[in-house]
Amino acid sequence: MTEKELLYITDGLGHEKFMETICKETATKLQDSELKTLITQYEAKHKELFGKLYSLL
Repeated sequence: MTEKELLYITDGLGHEKFMETICKETATKLQDSELKTLITQYEAKHKELFGKLYSLL
C-alpha cells in the first residue's frame, strides 16, 4: 500500500468516526422516536464502515 493510499484510508477513518460521534450526540437530543431510530441506524452504519476501513490496515 502506498503512502498516499494509507492517507486516504486514515482520512476515511477520521470521517467515519466523526459521523458516528455526531449521530450518537444527535440521537441523544432527539425526542421524535422515528427520527431517533433513523439516526441510530446511521450511527451503526458509520461504525460498521469504520470497522471495515480499519480492517484494511
